[in-house]
Amino acid sequence: MTESTGARSESSDNPGESAAPPISFADFQLLIRRMYYPKDVARGIDGTFMWFMEEVGELAAALRSGTAAEREAEFADVIAWLTTIANVAEVDLTKALRKKYGNGCPGCGKFVCVCPDSGKP
Repeated sequence: MTESTGARSESSDNPGESAAPPISFADFQLLIRRMYYPKDVARGIDGTFMWFMEEVGELAAALRSGTAAEREAEFADVIAWLTTIANVAEVDLTKALRKKYGNGCPGCGKFVCVCPDSGKP
């Protein structure tokens, strides 16, 4: 597997159970590939994108009126379906993220963005 991001893991709600180790984007993309790749390829990019959009809608609803647990679950679902699309499209998310954001904001090049609020990002 790949090097961890160094993110802190959440503590377990069950006494005596150790917390899961941090997971990098590369680790997560590989996990999703191992779990679902044959089904994802059979569904294709278009079908997978439709599932992704459904999850984005569920996230929007959770952000408007959901509980913290519902928001957490929907963020995870959106990331999982986006990762699935990347797998089917043969996009390495770690490489793509590093290339686009690894040297700072794509607009201004700074690690703390100073782009005007009227523009992207």
